[in-house]
Amino acid sequence: METVTPDPRRWWALAALVASMLTLGFDMTILNVALPTMAADLGATTGQQQWMADAYVVVFAALMLPAGLLGDRFGRRRMLIVGLGIFLAGSLVGALAGDVNAVIAARAVMGVGAALVTPLALSVLPSLFGPDERTKAVGIISAASALGLPLGPITGGWLLNHFWWGSVFLVNVPMAGIGIAACVFLLPETKDPASPKVDIVSTALTATGLGALIYAIIEAPTRGWATFPHSLKDVGAPPVLAMLGASVVLIAALVLRERRVERPMLDMKLLAHRGFLFNTVAATMVMFVLTGLLFVLPPYLQAVLGHDALGTGIRLLPMMGGILVASRTAPPVVTRFGARATVSAGLVVLAFAAFLGSRTTVDSGYGFTALWLSLTGLGFGFSLMPAMSNALGTLPRDRAGSGSGLLMTMRQVGGAIGIALLGSLLSGVFRDRLDVTGLPAQAADTAGESVVAAHIVAERAGSAELAASANSAYVHGMGVALLVCGIAALAAALLAAAFLPGTPDAEQPGTPDMAAERADARQ
Repeated sequence: METVTPDPRRWWALAALVASMLTLGFDMTILNVALPTMAADLGATTGQQQWMADAYVVVFAALMLPAGLLGDRFGRRRMLIVGLGIFLAGSLVGALAGDVNAVIAARAVMGVGAALVTPLALSVLPSLFGPDERTKAVGIISAASALGLPLGPITGGWLLNHFWWGSVFLVNVPMAGIGIAACVFLLPETKDPASPKVDIVSTALTATGLGALIYAIIEAPTRGWATFPHSLKDVGAPPVLAMLGASVVLIAALVLRERRVERPMLDMKLLAHRGFLFNTVAATMVMFVLTGLLFVLPPYLQAVLGHDALGTGIRLLPMMGGILVASRTAPPVVTRFGARATVSAGLVVLAFAAFLGSRTTVDSGYGFTALWLSLTGLGFGFSLMPAMSNALGTLPRDRAGSGSGLLMTMRQVGGAIGIALLGSLLSGVFRDRLDVTGLPAQAADTAGESVVAAHIVAERAGSAELAASANSAYVHGMGVALLVCGIAALAAALLAAAFLPGTPDAEQPGTPDMAAERADARQ
């Protein structure tokens, strides 16, 4: 039986890890509230706002698995310190950035740091806690990361009401600094020399393939799908169709490579298992909906309804409340009705909430928004948590590590595509429906960049009609994006109901090898 000598400083060390994970947790939502303010101050278009959000997610998704392997080979404490240091440096660059490109670069650097910290924060726990305390420690760290979701918008809103937009980056610096100091003085060093080497080729294929896909989705509304530039500023930019084709080739090359290597970084064979595949699809679709929603909603609350940044953060709380209620009630519901029924029902609730939200009008007011946001939180909690738990529960014990890594990567990919696709859809609809009659060409072009830009142009021109048109166009675009969310969630619900195993142990016909592995792992 495994024995671990309890370290008297282990709970202090856990507190430091919690601070680190809390920082990463609310950094994923803190920027969403800041984007409308940053768009006004930096003149960022909707596409540039998408890149500010997605630069972090794309890098994080591409590097998380190789980052975990680096910790195994070179020391988990060392790489955890490096990750926090990179995250701190990226936050400083973001706080001092003077233009959009610098912010996007800073977010990408922060994504590198987050990719190192996230898997390693969990991997050091076995060296600190015995089996009897480890479950509690994992739960505390997971709760800290989840708690960042509601804290992010509120913290960001308060900072923006009192300081400049760079403060949403600067707040990370002391938190990361505390995490580094705690790692230096409290964490023991652990490593696994037998772990596989980092596959640089697969890492490069992941990053470039995903990056090319996101580029094509984000840039399509402004550059078009054609191979010729729309304007002089587009000259020299890679054609959208070419980037889309490149992404398909790169991702296909990644899949083929991972299927052939002896110790793959992304174990694609796991997707041949029905329980893992369809739970992963459900979790990915939930993240697609949630991240896309958190991208399109703050401009509605700020620009259209006129709330300040803190008010926007507070008005996102009904969704967080729904998530908290579902997180408490989902386990007994799963026990009573099974994971398949719970995940399917959660996705149906999420779809209903999105369809309800798509009915929002300029005159709906916040009460209606609070209603469908609460339902969104419930649907999210009842679908994502059981899906993730059940996905890992269907795998043999020796595949748990690779399965967890693949699941986390797919979740991040879903989030990145959600921001890109739904943001681009909204941007295209907004530009098409915005009435810029009578405006000079340059002012009309600027107004079409985002709802925030349209309000700035309307204020300078003294045009109440332009402001009203901007509000109407944005709400319509948001409705279309929510309609797509609802369709995606409903499709995922139907797949879950049709194909998820009735119990975690139900195996897909035709995969007796995995059933045998599970039986061996249990003996």
